[in-house]
This record gives sequence, structure tokens and C-alpha cells, in this order.
Amino acid sequence: MSTAILTGPPPAGSSLEDDLRSLGFDVRVAADAAALRDGLAAVPAAERVALVDPGFVGHVHALRLALTDPRFPAAAVEGAVSAQPEARAALARAVTEAGGAPGGADAASGTGAPASGSGPGEVPVTGSRTAGEPGSTAPDAGAHGRPSAATVPVGAVTARLEAEGVAVHRPELGVLVATVPADDDTRTKALAEVSAVDDEAVRLRSAVKSRDGFFTTFCISPYSRYIARWCARRGLTPNQVTTASLLTALIAAGCAATGTRPGFVAAGVLLIASFVLDCTDGQLARYSLQYSTLGAWLDATFDRAKEYAYYAGLAIGAAHGGGHDDVWALALGAMVLQTCRHVVDFSFNEANHDATANTSPTAALSDRLDSVGWTVWARRMIVLPIGERWALIAVLTALTTPRIVFTVLLIGCALAACYTTAGRVLRSLTRKARRTDRAAQALADLADSGPLAELSARAAARRPGGGATAPVLAFAGTGVLLVLLWWHAAPGWWPVLGAGLYAVLAGAAVARPLKGPLDWLVPPAFRAAEYVTILVLAARSGAPGALPAAFGLVAAVAYHHYDTVYRIRGGTGAPPHWLVRAVGGHEGRVLAVTTAAALWQHGQGFAIALTVLAVAIALVVLGESIRFWVSSGAPAVHDETGEPA
Repeated sequence: MSTAILTGPPPAGSSLEDDLRSLGFDVRVAADAAALRDGLAAVPAAERVALVDPGFVGHVHALRLALTDPRFPAAAVEGAVSAQPEARAALARAVTEAGGAPGGADAASGTGAPASGSGPGEVPVTGSRTAGEPGSTAPDAGAHGRPSAATVPVGAVTARLEAEGVAVHRPELGVLVATVPADDDTRTKALAEVSAVDDEAVRLRSAVKSRDGFFTTFCISPYSRYIARWCARRGLTPNQVTTASLLTALIAAGCAATGTRPGFVAAGVLLIASFVLDCTDGQLARYSLQYSTLGAWLDATFDRAKEYAYYAGLAIGAAHGGGHDDVWALALGAMVLQTCRHVVDFSFNEANHDATANTSPTAALSDRLDSVGWTVWARRMIVLPIGERWALIAVLTALTTPRIVFTVLLIGCALAACYTTAGRVLRSLTRKARRTDRAAQALADLADSGPLAELSARAAARRPGGGATAPVLAFAGTGVLLVLLWWHAAPGWWPVLGAGLYAVLAGAAVARPLKGPLDWLVPPAFRAAEYVTILVLAARSGAPGALPAAFGLVAAVAYHHYDTVYRIRGGTGAPPHWLVRAVGGHEGRVLAVTTAAALWQHGQGFAIALTVLAVAIALVVLGESIRFWVSSGAPAVHDETGEPA
């Protein structure tokens, strides 16, 4: 249990102690500065601790945002500050220093007010400024020098924490109140402001992402937020809801695999139900501030697992239904296209999110278009985000055939990919920006280069500078590989030669830091080369089971690439180098698959080789991924951007 220490006795009639207990705190009252220091030292080092001014007036949800969010080492609103174990030592020093400040250090620090705006991952609550926020006229208690029951001014403690370099998160409160009144009149006014705002309604609104797709915003979120509250009141966790969403999607895939019309109808209904639960788990996390490292990993990976498992279910159902239709190539093509779309998004964002002098006329035009109401939703729908995509898949599954589902999905995703990629290329060409070393390293990690590409990169790096740029080399290698694949109708040794040339050019592409305006295109080019190679060779082999085996192989490799993305997003860096080398890198896997196709052109050999490779990669990648996300202490970074998935 976390501990909250009141820095003095609260006034008569105050509900502050009960409010803190309702948030799960063990509440203690410090009679003087020495008791505060002793009480702080008595709290176990592994627990969160909060300091609260006894005169605090505000909404319970304001306290919840400042004192219970697990994503930040320290957080504060006016009159309250909390510290996780990693910031406890700094908090103890701040208390000691603030306790020795004569006349109340709040007056000198002017730190009562939290900063406006929210940082990455914060939960925004829209509304006007209120007492204690920048721009408000509410008086700061210490600034008026009133006799205070507080033994140590909390605002001074917060200021000294920040002076030590501790990143203190200040949640945006909007219409919520958090203040320490200077006198009885101000206290009465603050209590009236608290009564005038329903913080439960604010809490429900803030549980929903501020930016999301049209289908999610208007067809799911209006009621899923209440499901999230129902889950919170019954003690369910976001991870449990996430798992329920996965199980529902797997059952939907099983229904689709029956190949019957009732099975397809049930599959469509269950897929929508799975998406409702998928929205609910994030809303539950925001509603109850139950963020965790494991939850971030599950939320990031299960969406892909659900969608791709459903593709497999449709392919199985088509093969075993009345039409005996083989749509495995279409299912694999849909997975390849969707994964490459995501890599474009990830690479572009990583290349530009911390760039300096980052301006673009195209981006400015996009911002202006967002100010026109209807264009916002049109532009969000055209990229076919997860809500629209799953609704389309569910409706078409119930009413048509798997072949039609995949055909429409491929057309829609292809148009969306062209739209987003063209826009990002245009932004990059018109953008004035300097890419950072961190961005260049992220792109190099996303490239997923193995030993062969590394050898080629070292050789290319020794040559004088100049020559072709990284994207040109990457696309040249991809082009050579794919041309040689299409040139010969039957598998042979020409694709192996293409794979060798691809490895050389891929290594040359990453020989120097990827800081050019279009260098973010390098990882998507490598993903397309690898995935399309597997798809083409499996489709042309004619071996029974080759396409399902290829589907499994691409799924295993795609998981590795998604895992890399979310590790980089979490600030922990890419997977260990031994893992990348162990699974061969993208160029090594291309060479292995083309060689297997050349060696086993007939019979079951190629399908068996793909299956063995898929299982081996899955075991290595999943084992390391589970170890990392469960036990490494990686930060709980959740997707709060609302970007289409």
C-alpha cells in the first residue's frame, strides 16, 4: 500500500483523509517537521509516498492524477506531490531543505501552480484553467504569509525536487480544482468550485483518447467508457480485459475457420466484440490509472495477433467451406501490406519526432486542414485505422466470402498506404530539419541488419563518401531481388543470386548514419523485400502447405519487428544484438528462404523448411521478448496518441 503523509493537521470537517484512503493510501499526519521527516523515513523504500498540504481543497480525481499514476517518478498539483521509489531519496532531501526555509519556502519559490500542457503519455482533461493553474487568479497560500497548519510547505518540496533534476509530472487539470486556499473566504469559494464540477464525468471523458478514428469515436467510445467503469468497480485490470479481447478474437477466428455462413456471421459479431474490449482496456487504464509494463506490451502486440489470427481463420474457412477456395496468398498479402504500412508510420515518426528546426509547409497545410471539421474525420477514415478496418472486415465476413473480404481489404489498405506514404514523402522533401543521432540509431535498429549486411556495411564505410543515398541503395537492392524473383516462373538459383546482391546493397544503405530526409524509407524497403520474397516463393512453389507455412514465418518475423518498435518507443533501445544475429537479420532470412526454394523445388521440402524456420524464429524471438517485457523493468509506455493502428 502507498502512504500519504499530511504535512499538518487538516481543518475541522475536511474530507481529505477519507479522499486519500479512497485512493488506496495509508494516511498519516505529521505534527511537525521532525515528525514528517521521521514518517517519510519509516515508509518502506519500495513504496510510493505522497505529501499533501492539510489545507488542500480539490477534486479527488485531481489527487488521483497527481498521486497514483505509475508512469512517472514524481508528480504534483498545487498542495500535493508524490514520489516513486526512484525519487524517494531526492524527496527526503527536498523535505529536509524545505523544512529549514524560514517563513515558508512557498513564498520564495512560487511553485504552487502546476505547469500547463501535457507531456508524452499524459491524460489530458480539457477545460478552462482553475485555481492553482498558470493564468489563474487564485492566491498562493505561502505568498500571503498566512499562518499555515503545514509543517513543511509542499510547494517548496516540489520546487527543490525539480531543482535536483527530478522530472515532476504535472497533469493538466482542465476544469478540475486543486488549490491550497489562503483564507476562509478563498476556501469557501474553492469548495463551491469543487461542488460545481462533477469529477466523475470528467474522469469518464478523460478515459477516452482525445484523438481517435471515426468509428471508434462515434460507435464504440460512447458506451465502452461505461464498460470500463463497470470493470474498474469490480476490480478487473486492463490486462484481464486485454486478454479477454484476445480470447474473443481467437474464438472469432475459430468461427471463421468453420467455413459456414453461421460461422462467418458469428465471427463478424465476435470481432466487433473483441474491438469493443480492445477499446475498453485502454479506457480502463486511463480511468483507473492502471498502467504497467506488461500492459503496455500486451496492448501493443495483441492487436496484431488478433488481426492476423483472424486472417488465418478466414483462410482456413475458405479452404474447408463449400467453395474450397484457397485464399492463403491473399491472407498473407493482407498481412504483408498491413505490416509494411505500420513500418512506414514507425520509421517516419522515429526519424522526425525529436528533429530540430522541424518545419514543413506541408505539415502546416495539414494543420490548417485539421481546423476544418469535416476534413478531420475524412482524413482519419481514409487511412483505414483499426476501427474502420475491423468494422469493414466484420461486415464483409458476415455478408460475403473470405475472398471478397481480402480483396476489398487489400484495395483499401493499398489506397491508404499510398495516401499516407505520399504525404510523408512530401513532408520530408519540404521539411527543414536536422535529424538527431538518436533518430539515426533508431532507423538503423529498425533496419534489422544481420551479419551479411554488417559485413557489406563495413566494406562500404571504408570507401570515400558520396555516391547513392541510403533509400536509393535500399530500393535498388529490393528491386534487383524482386525482378529476379519474377523473371523466372519456377524457383531456381537466380533468386539466390538476387538475395546475395540484395544483402550487399542493403549493407551499403546502412553504412552511414541515416540522417537524410528520406532515410526513413530504408526500413520499409527492407520489410517489403523480405515479406514479398517469402510470399512469392511460397505462392509459386505449388507445394501443399507452403503458403500457410509462409504465413507463419512472416507472422513470426513481423512480431520481431513490432517488438523492436515498441522497445524503441519505450526508450530502452532495440533488442540485443545477439538476437538480431541469431535470427539472421532481414538479408540472412531472405538468403535462407531463396536457398530453401532452390534446394526443394518439388514435394514437401520447401513447406517443411519454412515451417522449421518459422518455429525457430518464433521460439527465439518470443522467449527473449517475454523475458524482457515481464522482468526488465521497462517503462510503462502506452499509446495515447490516437494515431491509427
